[in-house]
Amino acid sequence: MDATSANCQTSPSTALSLDELIDSLVASHRTIVDDLPYVGSSCCLAATRSLVEDEVSVLDARLTGEEDRRRLDGLREWLEQELVRLEPWFHERGEPRPSWVVDRQVMSLCVRQRLIMSNALDLEASDPLAKRRLDSGFDLVSLLVGLYVRDETRLAHYALDRYLRLSGDYSLTRLISVFAVCRSLAGASRALQRWESGRGTAFHLAEIMTECRRYFELAEQAANFRFPPLIIGVGVSGSGKSRFMAEIVERLGAVRLCSDVERRRLYGIDSQAVAQEPAVDIFSAEATERTYQRLASLAGLLLNGGIPTCIDATCLTRSQRQLLQQQGEARGLPVLFVSFEADEETLRARIVKRARRQGGDPATSLEVLNRQLDMCEDFSDEERQQLLHLDTTAENVGETLAMLVEKRIRLSYS
Repeated sequence: MDATSANCQTSPSTALSLDELIDSLVASHRTIVDDLPYVGSSCCLAATRSLVEDEVSVLDARLTGEEDRRRLDGLREWLEQELVRLEPWFHERGEPRPSWVVDRQVMSLCVRQRLIMSNALDLEASDPLAKRRLDSGFDLVSLLVGLYVRDETRLAHYALDRYLRLSGDYSLTRLISVFAVCRSLAGASRALQRWESGRGTAFHLAEIMTECRRYFELAEQAANFRFPPLIIGVGVSGSGKSRFMAEIVERLGAVRLCSDVERRRLYGIDSQAVAQEPAVDIFSAEATERTYQRLASLAGLLLNGGIPTCIDATCLTRSQRQLLQQQGEARGLPVLFVSFEADEETLRARIVKRARRQGGDPATSLEVLNRQLDMCEDFSDEERQQLLHLDTTAENVGETLAMLVEKRIRLSYS
């Protein structure tokens, strides 16, 4: 594994920030989807099965400790069961492809001038794993495992959230645990292969086995059954939802479902093309209803995949909140409302500042705020039992919110 404390001394042309890497993955995978009309096949499932067989076989031949072999047997059994259970989801994926790293120059990953990985996906182009034709989401999982094994947990959480939000490939979350276990086993087998090829000292062997077992630990964590919470943000424009939801994402490993992103995606508008003028009224009552239906559907998909889910939308009416709340409660999962609050003077000042920064008309934005304030419906008695109030003008709000959410979720499980 690469040291994570080194400064990033590589040339800018051979170094990527995490945002740049995610954006490149999304663009690459989107091109694959656009260029290859989906006809449905079992190729992705077959490719994953083949990978499992090969990596397990390598580890089976090299592991000698009884406990290590027991862990491998448990993971192999879990994978076999999951591949059968998730077969319909594999069939809905596109055609497998070689990794993003193939035919590219070696790119390192740097965050704030800190070298994270010398190979951006923790995968060398010469590695047979990179050349295998696998699901496009395997690239993302390779990045995530590389970050987790280096204890870069918050970066991994950020990367998952950004990739899903930009790509819209939420169905990947049903398979992500399988891919994470596969990638972790591949990491363990690469570690053992390095030992055999290097013929190092007993001390070196101890280091290799520590690394190998760290990958086993990650694989077991990915395979663990989870009860993810559903966190529903409530608040008008300028209340600070998006800003402070980001703290929850990085602390809990949640994925954010943003109403503005999904509203635009419904109408075929690139979520990053903020200057693109919609051809239709995407803020009509019908469009808003469709948006909340989509948020509810996606929330159910993420929760089924064991992913903690945050709803970043105004959620001003009880009917909107109830629609989303049902996704968690129908699955027996904890649901938490977070009301993001600020005085009207602060709200208006934030709205004007944001409009000017984005080159918009502050007066138009203030009109939107006024309509939202008029639409706000009080929380019901039932909602108040699952409600946190958050004053976003207070100090250390992000840290406070994350701590309150974690405490409330722990109480839900106890």
